[in-house]
Amino acid sequence: MKNHKPTYYLTLSATLLAVCVVVLGAYTRLTDAGLGCPDWPGCYGFMWMPETADEIVQAEELYPHAPFEAEKAWPEMVHRYFASSLGFFIILINFFNWKHRTRFDQPTKLPAFLLALVILQGLFGMWTVTLNLWPQVVTLHLLGGFTTLSLLWLLSLRLDNRPWPQPTVPMQYWVGLKPLAKIAMVLLIFQIALGGWLSSNYAALACPDFPTCQNQLVPEMDFASGFNVFQDIGPNYLGGQMDGEARVAIHVTHRIGALVVTFFMLFLIIRLYRCHGNTPLKGLTHILSTLLVIQVGLGISNVIWSLPLWVAVAHNAFGAFLLLGLVTLNYRLHKSTVAMI
Repeated sequence: MKNHKPTYYLTLSATLLAVCVVVLGAYTRLTDAGLGCPDWPGCYGFMWMPETADEIVQAEELYPHAPFEAEKAWPEMVHRYFASSLGFFIILINFFNWKHRTRFDQPTKLPAFLLALVILQGLFGMWTVTLNLWPQVVTLHLLGGFTTLSLLWLLSLRLDNRPWPQPTVPMQYWVGLKPLAKIAMVLLIFQIALGGWLSSNYAALACPDFPTCQNQLVPEMDFASGFNVFQDIGPNYLGGQMDGEARVAIHVTHRIGALVVTFFMLFLIIRLYRCHGNTPLKGLTHILSTLLVIQVGLGISNVIWSLPLWVAVAHNAFGAFLLLGLVTLNYRLHKSTVAMI
């Protein structure tokens, strides 16, 4: 029988729920539904969105500056309820982990950090609405969602007691993979942050062609404005406030980041495939290769097909899966190296 620590399956369930929250967040952002409810945590003063004609009239009287749009309100509220459910799951994880804290190697610090993070995420969710999609908050909210998902998956790996096959390759070669895996994960995190900044400033369509941008290899770009993180709080940022050259700078930087991540990931994957012997990472290497190909294809498709919704949402989802793959790789390399010492 598999010997899992307490809360293992609860944490796996929370991880799956976190995937849903990330995907729903992407869908909400890409359908311009981030301000589908002008208040927080309710929607036009209701626990759910207004539905009857009288409720809609009441809602629009209460918020005359924000006419009610059902097609934007429901994704926002579904996302909020899923995020709230995730917070409840993390509270349960902390309760049971604390209850079993005397059990050998039962983690308590990571769940506590996750609880603090999900509270901060709730605040970012509120500020996203109250600060009218201020790009800094939207980007940090996206990064917080990816971080929450990654740490839940890391906690799942730590709670899994199943033995991990040890590699038969020389330890020196195995240890040499660790810094490469760490660099790959750092590069991917920076690329996800660039993607969040691109999305929150509505720069995804700034370059409508590929591989050129506006039919130029080096288009006109305004990096100072594109990466100005001191934008004023106050305007409504729905649709973005930047001019074309600033958005082009963000888009081109995201493309360059994609190239850097892709080539470094390919280098890492080749090194993993060259690992002779009974390596437990062969399956994971296949998964990383597949995810990388899909993610690159989705990124190019976003440009060629002018950001179709399902492709853009999938691009966010597979970015999350690729990050989880690198979290797994780094964790397995760490555990295997410790066992070999």
